[in-house]
Amino acid sequence: MRLNKYIAAGTSLSRRKADEAIAAGRVGVNGKAPQQGQDILGTDKVTLDGQRIAPVASPVTIMIHKPPGIVVSRDGQGAQTIYDLLPAEYQQLNPVGRLDKYSSGLLLLTNDGALTQELTHPSYQKTKVYEVLLDKPLQPLHRQMISDHGLMLDDGLSKFELERQKEGDDIAWTVTMHEGRNRQIRRTFEALGYRVTHLHRTQFGRYTLGDLARGSVRVL
Repeated sequence: MRLNKYIAAGTSLSRRKADEAIAAGRVGVNGKAPQQGQDILGTDKVTLDGQRIAPVASPVTIMIHKPPGIVVSRDGQGAQTIYDLLPAEYQQLNPVGRLDKYSSGLLLLTNDGALTQELTHPSYQKTKVYEVLLDKPLQPLHRQMISDHGLMLDDGLSKFELERQKEGDDIAWTVTMHEGRNRQIRRTFEALGYRVTHLHRTQFGRYTLGDLARGSVRVL
């Protein structure tokens, strides 16, 4: 395993940050300064700032109820990140997919590569469910355009199912989709002249948020 990947698997650092730590002299391998790109063997002793580290051996997956305003990244560039909310033992986990800064709800983090592949690869078509509020009522024609025909965006056709959360309410909608391109829901409504004021994920594949409190973590 490459050194930067080894460090990322055993700490809260990304591979890029691991490379920076190596360059800064913070990393040791068997008591010596390592080389960038060095391969690590099972018998090697790796330290960061003098503390021995090792990748997590067994798969761990957690669910967090992401609050709005939190960045799904290790580097929030001044903003609070999901890693500020996680206990130390989960800092090495990576997010499965994304929620943008202003969205909330179900977010999975794992070190299980097979699960990440299963949940994110387009061929698996995992169901995702969101609660959405718009800044004004959705017109019937626009609903039909999205649900029946789809709307062409810069990165391809966007199509998802829409259901009213409450009869007669054309502002609050439940969105069900089987893909998840970057800000796809927001961009779809924006293309038709609407602004999404609330976006909250309640389901991802077989996982549902349930009554998990905002900011809380559940081990799966």
